[in-house]
Amino acid sequence: MPTRYTEDGAAPIVQFDPQLEVSPFAVFRRLREGRPPLLVDVRPAPGALSLAGSLAAPDAGWSPPADEDVVLFDEDGTLACEAARRLQAAGHPRVRALFGGLSLWEFALDPEVVGAETYLRRRS
Repeated sequence: MPTRYTEDGAAPIVQFDPQLEVSPFAVFRRLREGRPPLLVDVRPAPGALSLAGSLAAPDAGWSPPADEDVVLFDEDGTLACEAARRLQAAGHPRVRALFGGLSLWEFALDPEVVGAETYLRRRS
């Protein structure tokens, strides 16, 4: 989630880049419809939250499958955006970063609104 700041540096300006990112709602809808993208956690170490069915951080030589949509995620989208940029530049156009990461997913997909299954998993 690329963030810049106002000229005085006081307020963040968050912009969604549809070429680089995918919204939590779009991924949630695909999971709910049974058409999940390949979910890849790019954090170097697992965090307290994850997404159901996701793969752990791949090694440096990993290449995404050419025939699947791939969504990279982390806590806030920073690492995922960097990785998605690198992979897109290397010829993998179906790779996107989860906009806002797991933080936005948890905030935006309230079980009171979307139902009990949010696909967000807490690690114990």
